[in-house]
Amino acid sequence: MSEVVSFKVKKEIKEKMVKYKDRVNWADELRKFVEEKIKQLEAEENFIKILKELEKSDWSVPNNFSVSLVRECRDSR
Repeated sequence: MSEVVSFKVKKEIKEKMVKYKDRVNWADELRKFVEEKIKQLEAEENFIKILKELEKSDWSVPNNFSVSLVRECRDSR
C-alpha cells in the first residue's frame, strides 16, 4: 500500500517541472531519490553500530601477524 507525500518547491522549480513533465516522471524520480537516501542513511547507521561494537571488543591482532601470514603463504608454494 502506498502513502501520499507532498512537499513545497519554489514557483520557478514547479514551472520547470511542468515544462519537462513529458521527459521526466517526477514521481518516479523523487521516489527513487527518497529510497536511495534512506538506504544511505541506514547504511551509515549500521556502520556506526558496527564501529561501536568493534570498539567494545577486547580482542586484538598480534604484532607481525600479517607478516607471518604472508611468509607462511609464500613458503607453502
